[in-house]
Amino acid sequence: MKEKVHSKFVSLFGEGGVFYAAAGRINLIGEHTDYNGGYVFPGAIDKGILAEIKPNGTDKVRLFAIDRDEYVEFELAEDNLPSQHWPRYIFGVCRETIKRGGKVQGFDAVFAGDVPLGAGLSSSAALESCFAYAINDMNANGLDLFELARIGQSTEHNYCGVKCGIMDQFASCFGKAGHLIRLNCKTLEYQYFPFDPKGYKVVLLDTCVKHLLADSAYNKRRESCERAAAEIKKNHPEVDFLSDCKRVWLDEVRGKISEEDFIRAEYVIGEVQRVLDVCDALERGDYETVGEMMYQTHFGLSRLYEVSCPELDFLAKLARKMEVTGSRVMGGGFGGCTINLVKDELYDGFIAAAKEQFREKFGHDLKVYDVVISDGARKL
Repeated sequence: MKEKVHSKFVSLFGEGGVFYAAAGRINLIGEHTDYNGGYVFPGAIDKGILAEIKPNGTDKVRLFAIDRDEYVEFELAEDNLPSQHWPRYIFGVCRETIKRGGKVQGFDAVFAGDVPLGAGLSSSAALESCFAYAINDMNANGLDLFELARIGQSTEHNYCGVKCGIMDQFASCFGKAGHLIRLNCKTLEYQYFPFDPKGYKVVLLDTCVKHLLADSAYNKRRESCERAAAEIKKNHPEVDFLSDCKRVWLDEVRGKISEEDFIRAEYVIGEVQRVLDVCDALERGDYETVGEMMYQTHFGLSRLYEVSCPELDFLAKLARKMEVTGSRVMGGGFGGCTINLVKDELYDGFIAAAKEQFREKFGHDLKVYDVVISDGARKL
């Protein structure tokens, strides 16, 4: 990929520039906890965005996206928002840097990526983090990694129309090889945990489906959680989010909220605890407990939070049947991937069976992505 990027850069802009990279991410456990003030547990992966960049001495940004075979240029004023969607990620990063008092000079860039699109691995966050890091470095702006992550998040909010949390950009900026990051979404406190599962592989099975009710269903679940937290707060004023709640406090309000709101909240409170249990297990090197928690999360997402789908349930059930250590839906749900923790000796048989049986049942192929936990945004 690096050779392809450099060759295109030289052909378009002459002398070469400097390489920067940022990663996509997985989330091992901690799903739908972010907007409930709970913990997430992501890590950067060995798939991401690679860019060659060089200041050009003008107030214009000139970009070539290899994966789209498209060239775009824009100036840096707020009213120069590109009409195409993909350059808005980079335009937004430039504008959000300027809003924070950072210097942004015009530059030339060619970039490419190997983050599978639509698989829930946050290719957009990788793109934002790569350019935020590069612009900060090239202009000696001195912004810290937290601010670079916020620049990416604000880009999504203000220029791309997505009201996302900060997990994706945080993982892409703070990623560290061989470590996952426990992030408290309420306080933004974080801690690295070693993740080096010798004898195991982490593999994503992509169903290649996305069911249409995802956006409206996401909003409904968020509203359920807010109603449950508000009712609990009447008895316990210190509660701001469901993550602040003890399980018995939920039982106290069972007759005062709908059964649907109750089971949504039950899932979230359990999931916040599972993240902590997984962290404890990793410190002991106990990957069997990690795997069991992943299965419990899948059950909760499927039966209590109801964000799974037949394809995802099929894959998790097959994993359990084949004695895979852990498996669960990863991401918002209604399609996308399962994340699986598989012993080396079971890997080939599991992948072969999953491919064959999935095609037989659903009539199309799934995709397989092996992932390694890697470093986040950086200069190469």
